Amino acid sequence: MAIYAIGDVQGCCDALQRLLDHLRFDPASDQLWLAGDLVNRGPQSAATLRLVRALGDRAVTVLGNHDLHLLAVAAGGKRGRRDTLEDVLDAPDRDELLHWLRQQPLMHASRDGRWQMLHAGLPPQWTIAEAAAHAREVEALLRGPDASPLLRHMYGDQPDCWDPELTGWPRLRFIVNAFTRLRYCTPDGRFAAEPKGAPGSQPDGLLPWFAVPGRRSAGSRIVFGHWSTLGQVHWPDAQVWGLDTGCVWGGRLSALRLDDEKLSGIDCAQYRRPGHEGD
Repeated sequence: MAIYAIGDVQGCCDALQRLLDHLRFDPASDQLWLAGDLVNRGPQSAATLRLVRALGDRAVTVLGNHDLHLLAVAAGGKRGRRDTLEDVLDAPDRDELLHWLRQQPLMHASRDGRWQMLHAGLPPQWTIAEAAAHAREVEALLRGPDASPLLRHMYGDQPDCWDPELTGWPRLRFIVNAFTRLRYCTPDGRFAAEPKGAPGSQPDGLLPWFAVPGRRSAGSRIVFGHWSTLGQVHWPDAQVWGLDTGCVWGGRLSALRLDDEKLSGIDCAQYRRPGHEGD
Protein backbone atom coordinates (compact mmCIF):
# COMPACT_ATOMS: atom_id res chain seq x y z
CA MET A 1 0.00 0.00 0.00
CA ALA A 2 1.21 3.49 -0.91
CA ILE A 3 -0.12 6.90 0.10
CA TYR A 4 0.24 9.64 -2.51
CA ALA A 5 -0.26 13.32 -1.67
CA ILE A 6 -1.11 15.48 -4.69
CA GLY A 7 -1.07 19.25 -5.15
CA ASP A 8 -3.78 21.61 -6.42
CA VAL A 9 -5.81 20.12 -9.29
CA GLN A 10 -8.05 23.17 -9.87
CA GLY A 11 -10.43 21.56 -12.30
CA CYS A 12 -7.78 19.78 -14.40
CA CYS A 13 -9.33 16.32 -14.19
CA ASP A 14 -7.55 14.95 -17.26
CA ALA A 15 -4.21 15.83 -15.68
CA LEU A 16 -5.22 14.15 -12.43
CA GLN A 17 -6.16 10.97 -14.27
CA ARG A 18 -2.86 11.01 -16.16
CA LEU A 19 -0.97 11.43 -12.90
CA LEU A 20 -2.83 8.52 -11.32
CA ASP A 21 -1.92 6.41 -14.34
CA HIS A 22 1.69 7.55 -14.07
CA LEU A 23 1.77 6.57 -10.41
CA ARG A 24 0.03 3.28 -11.17
CA PHE A 25 -2.41 4.17 -8.44
CA ASP A 26 -4.36 1.12 -7.31
CA PRO A 27 -7.57 2.06 -5.45
CA ALA A 28 -7.73 -1.45 -4.04
CA SER A 29 -4.59 -0.92 -1.99
CA ASP A 30 -3.32 2.67 -2.33
CA GLN A 31 -4.63 5.88 -0.83
CA LEU A 32 -4.81 9.37 -2.27
CA TRP A 33 -4.38 12.62 -0.33
CA LEU A 34 -5.31 15.85 -2.13
CA ALA A 35 -4.07 19.18 -0.77
CA GLY A 36 -7.20 21.17 -1.63
CA ASP A 37 -8.42 23.38 -4.47
CA LEU A 38 -9.97 20.59 -6.45
CA VAL A 39 -11.98 23.17 -8.38
CA ASN A 40 -11.93 26.49 -10.26
CA ARG A 41 -9.76 28.13 -12.92
CA GLY A 42 -9.62 24.85 -14.86
CA PRO A 43 -12.28 23.40 -17.20
CA GLN A 44 -13.31 20.21 -15.36
CA SER A 45 -14.28 21.04 -11.80
CA ALA A 46 -17.34 18.78 -11.75
CA ALA A 47 -15.44 15.85 -13.24
CA THR A 48 -12.67 16.31 -10.66
CA LEU A 49 -15.15 16.23 -7.78
CA ARG A 50 -16.81 13.12 -9.22
CA LEU A 51 -13.50 11.30 -9.65
CA VAL A 52 -12.32 11.96 -6.09
CA ARG A 53 -15.75 11.31 -4.58
CA ALA A 54 -16.00 7.98 -6.41
CA LEU A 55 -12.81 6.79 -4.69
CA GLY A 56 -14.65 6.77 -1.36
CA ASP A 57 -12.39 6.17 1.61
CA ARG A 58 -9.41 5.58 -0.69
CA ALA A 59 -9.15 9.36 -1.12
CA VAL A 60 -9.18 12.31 1.25
CA THR A 61 -9.06 15.96 0.32
CA VAL A 62 -8.69 19.00 2.52
CA LEU A 63 -10.60 22.16 1.66
CA GLY A 64 -8.83 24.97 -0.15
CA ASN A 65 -9.88 28.56 -0.73
CA HIS A 66 -11.35 27.75 -4.15
CA ASP A 67 -13.35 24.85 -2.72
CA LEU A 68 -14.82 27.10 -0.03
CA HIS A 69 -15.47 29.77 -2.65
CA LEU A 70 -17.49 27.28 -4.69
CA LEU A 71 -19.59 26.48 -1.63
CA ALA A 72 -20.09 30.20 -0.98
CA VAL A 73 -21.15 30.90 -4.57
CA ALA A 74 -23.54 27.95 -4.51
CA ALA A 75 -25.06 29.43 -1.34
CA GLY A 76 -25.75 32.71 -3.13
CA GLY A 77 -22.41 34.48 -2.84
CA LYS A 78 -20.77 36.65 -5.48
CA ARG A 79 -18.88 34.97 -8.29
CA GLY A 80 -15.33 35.97 -9.08
CA ARG A 81 -14.40 37.43 -12.46
CA ARG A 82 -12.23 34.44 -13.38
CA ASP A 83 -14.36 31.67 -11.87
CA THR A 84 -14.95 28.53 -13.94
CA LEU A 85 -17.52 26.89 -11.68
CA GLU A 86 -20.49 26.65 -14.03
CA ASP A 87 -20.08 22.94 -14.70
CA VAL A 88 -20.59 22.25 -10.99
CA LEU A 89 -23.32 24.82 -10.41
CA ASP A 90 -25.29 23.60 -13.44
CA ALA A 91 -24.64 19.87 -12.92
CA PRO A 92 -27.55 17.47 -12.44
CA ASP A 93 -25.69 16.04 -9.44
CA ARG A 94 -24.83 19.50 -8.08
CA ASP A 95 -26.41 18.94 -4.68
CA GLU A 96 -24.64 15.64 -4.14
CA LEU A 97 -21.26 17.08 -5.12
CA LEU A 98 -21.66 20.15 -2.91
CA HIS A 99 -22.86 18.08 0.05
CA TRP A 100 -19.85 15.79 -0.31
CA LEU A 101 -17.48 18.77 -0.51
CA ARG A 102 -18.91 20.30 2.67
CA GLN A 103 -18.01 17.11 4.56
CA GLN A 104 -14.30 17.37 3.78
CA PRO A 105 -11.81 18.50 6.48
CA LEU A 106 -9.52 21.51 6.69
CA MET A 107 -6.72 19.34 8.11
CA HIS A 108 -5.96 15.65 7.84
CA ALA A 109 -3.46 13.46 9.69
CA SER A 110 -2.09 10.00 9.10
CA ARG A 111 -3.20 7.37 11.59
CA ASP A 112 0.16 7.42 13.32
CA GLY A 113 0.18 11.23 13.42
CA ARG A 114 3.45 11.33 11.50
CA TRP A 115 2.03 13.29 8.55
CA GLN A 116 -0.30 16.28 8.40
CA MET A 117 -1.99 17.76 5.34
CA LEU A 118 -3.59 21.17 4.93
CA HIS A 119 -4.11 23.54 2.03
CA ALA A 120 -2.12 26.66 2.92
CA GLY A 121 -0.40 27.08 6.27
CA LEU A 122 -0.38 27.25 10.04
CA PRO A 123 0.18 30.35 12.20
CA PRO A 124 3.35 30.02 14.28
CA GLN A 125 1.35 30.18 17.53
CA TRP A 126 -0.53 26.92 16.88
CA THR A 127 0.64 23.47 17.87
CA ILE A 128 -0.54 20.58 15.70
CA ALA A 129 -3.10 19.64 18.35
CA GLU A 130 -4.41 23.21 18.53
CA ALA A 131 -4.58 23.44 14.74
CA ALA A 132 -6.62 20.24 14.58
CA ALA A 133 -9.01 21.56 17.21
CA HIS A 134 -9.46 24.86 15.37
CA ALA A 135 -10.09 23.00 12.11
CA ARG A 136 -12.88 21.05 13.82
CA GLU A 137 -14.56 24.33 14.83
CA VAL A 138 -15.02 25.34 11.19
CA GLU A 139 -15.77 21.83 9.95
CA ALA A 140 -18.63 21.45 12.43
CA LEU A 141 -20.36 24.53 11.00
CA LEU A 142 -19.69 23.59 7.37
CA ARG A 143 -21.21 20.15 7.88
CA GLY A 144 -24.25 21.39 9.77
CA PRO A 145 -27.47 23.10 8.69
CA ASP A 146 -26.09 26.59 9.32
CA ALA A 147 -23.17 26.64 6.89
CA SER A 148 -24.45 29.62 4.86
CA PRO A 149 -23.65 32.33 7.46
CA LEU A 150 -20.09 31.04 7.75
CA LEU A 151 -19.69 31.11 3.98
CA ARG A 152 -20.92 34.72 3.91
CA HIS A 153 -18.68 35.90 6.75
CA MET A 154 -15.45 34.10 5.87
CA TYR A 155 -14.22 36.71 3.36
CA GLY A 156 -11.81 39.42 4.54
CA ASP A 157 -8.27 39.90 5.84
CA GLN A 158 -9.10 40.82 9.43
CA PRO A 159 -8.28 39.83 12.07
CA ASP A 160 -4.73 39.34 10.83
CA CYS A 161 -3.22 37.84 13.98
CA TRP A 162 -4.30 34.97 16.19
CA ASP A 163 -5.66 35.65 19.63
CA PRO A 164 -7.16 32.75 21.59
CA GLU A 165 -9.73 35.23 22.95
CA LEU A 166 -11.18 35.79 19.48
CA THR A 167 -14.83 34.79 19.22
CA GLY A 168 -17.58 34.62 16.62
CA TRP A 169 -17.02 35.38 12.96
CA PRO A 170 -13.60 37.05 13.47
CA ARG A 171 -12.30 33.86 15.09
CA LEU A 172 -13.72 31.61 12.39
CA ARG A 173 -12.52 33.93 9.61
CA PHE A 174 -8.96 33.83 10.92
CA ILE A 175 -9.05 30.02 11.13
CA VAL A 176 -10.32 29.77 7.54
CA ASN A 177 -7.67 32.22 6.31
CA ALA A 178 -4.89 30.34 8.05
CA PHE A 179 -5.80 26.97 6.59
CA THR A 180 -6.67 28.18 3.10
CA ARG A 181 -4.80 31.44 2.36
CA LEU A 182 -1.67 31.78 4.50
CA ARG A 183 1.70 32.18 2.80
CA TYR A 184 3.65 34.91 4.57
CA CYS A 185 3.46 36.32 8.07
CA THR A 186 5.56 38.38 10.46
CA PRO A 187 7.70 36.62 13.07
CA ASP A 188 4.92 37.21 15.61
CA GLY A 189 2.37 35.61 13.30
CA ARG A 190 0.66 38.62 11.71
CA PHE A 191 -0.92 37.45 8.45
CA ALA A 192 0.10 39.19 5.18
CA ALA A 193 -2.52 38.60 2.50
CA GLU A 194 -1.01 40.27 -0.55
CA PRO A 195 2.47 38.80 -1.26
CA LYS A 196 2.18 35.70 -3.44
CA GLY A 197 5.62 35.38 -4.98
CA ALA A 198 8.39 32.95 -4.14
CA PRO A 199 10.50 33.49 -1.01
CA GLY A 200 12.90 36.35 -1.62
CA SER A 201 10.30 38.49 -3.34
CA GLN A 202 8.33 39.40 -0.22
CA PRO A 203 8.54 42.75 1.62
CA ASP A 204 11.00 43.07 4.48
CA GLY A 205 9.77 41.70 7.76
CA LEU A 206 7.77 38.83 6.29
CA LEU A 207 8.66 35.14 6.34
CA PRO A 208 7.10 32.05 4.80
CA TRP A 209 4.82 30.62 7.47
CA PHE A 210 6.96 27.49 7.76
CA ALA A 211 10.20 29.46 8.23
CA VAL A 212 9.15 31.47 11.30
CA PRO A 213 11.58 30.78 14.17
CA GLY A 214 9.91 29.00 17.05
CA ARG A 215 6.92 27.81 15.01
CA ARG A 216 5.02 25.57 17.43
CA SER A 217 3.98 23.06 14.75
CA ALA A 218 7.63 22.37 13.89
CA GLY A 219 8.63 18.74 14.09
CA SER A 220 5.60 17.38 12.23
CA ARG A 221 5.78 16.47 8.56
CA ILE A 222 3.36 18.75 6.70
CA VAL A 223 2.23 18.62 3.08
CA PHE A 224 0.41 21.60 1.61
CA GLY A 225 -0.58 23.24 -1.66
CA HIS A 226 -1.88 26.74 -2.49
CA TRP A 227 1.47 28.38 -3.34
CA SER A 228 2.13 27.83 -7.05
CA THR A 229 5.01 30.30 -7.18
CA LEU A 230 6.73 28.32 -4.44
CA GLY A 231 6.49 25.18 -6.53
CA GLN A 232 7.38 21.63 -5.61
CA VAL A 233 9.65 21.99 -2.63
CA HIS A 234 10.94 20.09 0.33
CA TRP A 235 12.31 22.22 3.13
CA PRO A 236 14.14 19.60 5.21
CA ASP A 237 14.76 21.88 8.19
CA ALA A 238 11.06 22.67 8.44
CA GLN A 239 9.85 19.20 7.41
CA VAL A 240 7.34 20.65 4.92
CA TRP A 241 6.56 19.69 1.35
CA GLY A 242 4.90 22.17 -1.02
CA LEU A 243 2.99 20.44 -3.82
CA ASP A 244 1.24 23.19 -5.80
CA THR A 245 3.17 23.41 -9.06
CA GLY A 246 0.64 25.40 -11.09
CA CYS A 247 -0.98 22.65 -13.11
CA VAL A 248 -3.79 24.96 -14.24
CA TRP A 249 -1.22 27.51 -15.43
CA GLY A 250 0.67 25.06 -17.62
CA GLY A 251 3.04 23.85 -14.92
CA ARG A 252 3.02 20.39 -13.37
CA LEU A 253 0.77 18.29 -11.20
CA SER A 254 2.95 16.99 -8.40
CA ALA A 255 2.78 14.02 -6.05
CA LEU A 256 4.65 12.94 -2.95
CA ARG A 257 4.71 9.28 -1.96
CA LEU A 258 4.61 9.49 1.80
CA ASP A 259 6.10 6.06 2.36
CA ASP A 260 9.55 7.01 1.04
CA GLU A 261 9.15 10.80 0.52
CA LYS A 262 9.64 10.45 -3.24
CA LEU A 263 8.49 13.43 -5.30
CA SER A 264 7.17 12.97 -8.82
CA GLY A 265 4.77 14.60 -11.25
CA ILE A 266 3.60 15.15 -14.80
CA ASP A 267 3.67 18.13 -17.13
CA CYS A 268 0.31 19.80 -17.72
CA ALA A 269 -1.19 21.42 -20.79
CA GLN A 270 -1.72 25.12 -20.17
CA TYR A 271 -5.35 26.04 -19.62
CA ARG A 272 -5.13 29.70 -18.61
CA ARG A 273 -2.43 32.22 -19.26
CA PRO A 274 -0.74 32.78 -15.88
CA GLY A 275 -2.07 35.81 -14.10
CA HIS A 276 -2.38 35.86 -10.34
CA GLU A 277 -1.30 32.23 -10.07
CA GLY A 278 -1.51 32.13 -6.30
CA ASP A 279 -5.20 33.10 -6.08
